[in-house]
Amino acid sequence: MKRIAVLTSGGDAPGMNAALRAVVRTSVFYGYECFVVYHGYQGLIDDEIKSANARSVNNIINKGGTILKSARSLEFRTPEGRQKAYANIKKREIDALVVIGGDGSFTGALIFQNEFNFPVIGIPGTIDNDISGTQYTLGYDTALNTVVEVIDKIRDTASSHNRLFFVEVMGRDAGHIALNTGIGAGAEEILIPEEDRGLGKLLESLKHSEKSGKSSSIVVVAEGDKTGKNVFELAAYVEQNLPYYEVRVSVLGHMQRGGSPSCFDRVLASRMGVHAVESLREGKSKAMVGILNDKMELTPLEEAIKGKSKINSNLLRVTDILSI
Repeated sequence: MKRIAVLTSGGDAPGMNAALRAVVRTSVFYGYECFVVYHGYQGLIDDEIKSANARSVNNIINKGGTILKSARSLEFRTPEGRQKAYANIKKREIDALVVIGGDGSFTGALIFQNEFNFPVIGIPGTIDNDISGTQYTLGYDTALNTVVEVIDKIRDTASSHNRLFFVEVMGRDAGHIALNTGIGAGAEEILIPEEDRGLGKLLESLKHSEKSGKSSSIVVVAEGDKTGKNVFELAAYVEQNLPYYEVRVSVLGHMQRGGSPSCFDRVLASRMGVHAVESLREGKSKAMVGILNDKMELTPLEEAIKGKSKINSNLLRVTDILSI
């Protein structure tokens, strides 16, 4: 192996640039030539591939998003598109690829390796923390801190006006962000896709909060929660049944993805980038780098894609105890 390429794909996440920096510099450290690919898999097809060195990644460890840009490539989902991508890789005599992204990106990586027997290693970059084979994904910790800071500000307004706020956070299929930020921000209720708490239990909890003397409440809702069709319908239902609450909704949206990565995410990204290159150096591929019990481990891409990270059920018990 002489040449390694790296790309970012799918939704951006804080820490992607730190991981990119680590991959490039580790490659240089071991004497490999490194290439960066712009606009994800579409960049492989369009030949947006450039040589990089240690100085190419100066001053990016603190930047959110991805300097390589990201794009969802429909063309890469076709055999013809992947053939174009492979031709551009072989033209530059690139020997291996590091993909920083989520499960969709890893699916593309797995297909690409299977079709062309081309070595690929994945680094998990998604704020949802919903990938099996790692306790933490890049961007997750930063997103938690961002959400808690925002909810703290909402709490000030809720307390000042005796309001009930529904705060929707990201998490279409996993409730990690909602569960952890809900506890961290002292929410009265947390609604996540993994646990159907039901409208009855929600109303009961909010009634209890009001009777116990709470003049305001925060309910954190993962976007994938099924308690209501959406957070606005849920808020309307509560307002109709609990008229003494003045209900408001805040949808945090994409602000959760932005911002400078936390120290934890920068360190994690650096460790993962180094381990990705060293794994390729050892002849390993078709795997994702993850952190388990504070150690860097490899998980087969197929398992990472098919598996699902599990919610810590003990945190639900903590929520019930502390929200009295």
